[in-house]
Amino acid sequence: MTDVQTLLDAAIATTDPWRGDDGFDVLDPATDEVIRSVLSATPEQARQAADAAQVALGSWAGSTPRSRAEILRRTFEIMEAESESIARVIVAENGKSLVDARNETHYAADFFRWYSEEAVRLSGTLGHSPSGGNRILTTHKPIGVAVLVTPWNFPAAMATRKIAPALAAGCTVVLKPASETPLTALVIAEVLRRAGVPDGVVHVLPSRRSGPLVGELLAHPAVRKLSFTGSTEVGKVLLRQAADRVVNASMELGGNAPFVVLPGADIEAAVDGAMIAKMRNGGQACTAANRFIVHESVASDFVDLFSAAMGSLTMGPGVDERSQLGPVINRKAQQEMQALVDQAVASGGRTRLGGSVPGGAGSFYPATVVADVPGDAPVLQEEIFGPIAPVSVFDSVDEAVRLANSTEVGLAGYVYAGDLAQGLAVAERLEVGMVGLNRGAVSDPAAPFGGVKESGLGREGAQEGILEYTEVQMIATQW
Repeated sequence: MTDVQTLLDAAIATTDPWRGDDGFDVLDPATDEVIRSVLSATPEQARQAADAAQVALGSWAGSTPRSRAEILRRTFEIMEAESESIARVIVAENGKSLVDARNETHYAADFFRWYSEEAVRLSGTLGHSPSGGNRILTTHKPIGVAVLVTPWNFPAAMATRKIAPALAAGCTVVLKPASETPLTALVIAEVLRRAGVPDGVVHVLPSRRSGPLVGELLAHPAVRKLSFTGSTEVGKVLLRQAADRVVNASMELGGNAPFVVLPGADIEAAVDGAMIAKMRNGGQACTAANRFIVHESVASDFVDLFSAAMGSLTMGPGVDERSQLGPVINRKAQQEMQALVDQAVASGGRTRLGGSVPGGAGSFYPATVVADVPGDAPVLQEEIFGPIAPVSVFDSVDEAVRLANSTEVGLAGYVYAGDLAQGLAVAERLEVGMVGLNRGAVSDPAAPFGGVKESGLGREGAQEGILEYTEVQMIATQW
């Protein structure tokens, strides 16, 4: 296993020259201490990176699917071999628990394995026109240079979920990671280099100038694809910019996932699922359960058991093996957590657990449960993105569905039911792209990931993920 400092030294030393003279500090949210200083790319350097990606596109797109697949498979193998060091880089700059970081590293690596298999399975079709006048052939071609913009909450998985299908399809990429967590992206770029990705195919641009830099990339004539994961507000801005050149755009935007517990559900199983759905990465996930909508017949038992489970979590620096809940990403997020709890209580909610900023270093916020939150409380319309669980009560299934669908976003949802038919019926009525039915997790490289309404456009993962980086070409002929 390569130690963390050696891994970081290699990543920073061998990544692209597209990093300017102006640097910024990457902080450990558990201690507020500087981990490393990273040079910040400029818009001019973004243009140079897109130029280089354009030059490399022809040979990479023209390489055989098998050769691309073998490189992706080697990337998976290196990530697995170096998984402990990569996990510790994630912990250092993101703050999540070491258990969460290890899980993320394996999940992130698995996208390279999955798309190493999908790279050789891109197939077209052959058919007849209805009149019989010609044959219709279709084929999938790489879309071109792809700009990838990723968030801080899953710095490895959000990068590999985009890079792997893009490379499998034959695209070259320019990745702009979040400025809070650029180190993990640099490490992944170094792993790709070691696996055999040619020069010019992958570029990573850490930068504090996110808006101007991405805007410059979208204006570049070679860029034909944008894949963005982040807030709905920023996604709307990027969609407007992409429209100027009609750049193909995939958007994985905000969530506000309902967690519905129906009458007759196994409450202990529902609490186990709630802990996974809510507390993965300390609640800092777009798929995190955000609103707990529980039937009145089981609400008291659910709140009691859920509060006990949340209260049993050990909060501390992620690097400590005993820690189950690390800090939120920064001090600003910590203050936002407090404001959300205060808002929930002001609306009539009752704090059952947590609910106040602890003293000391780092941006920690405790696991918090707020019971009896009215269904129309403003806090239920916001993506919490932290370890806070508001619980509301319903008395009919129709009311539960109405509450679940009462937001403008629709990424994920969760349903716990004792009767499978009832659970499926409610799941189908939810206005979301993904549903966990009697499960607290929905993400898998083999599953299409994405939302409806203002939660985004397109899908990542599965076969759908590689198709996002292709154009369909039709050839009409006859013989």
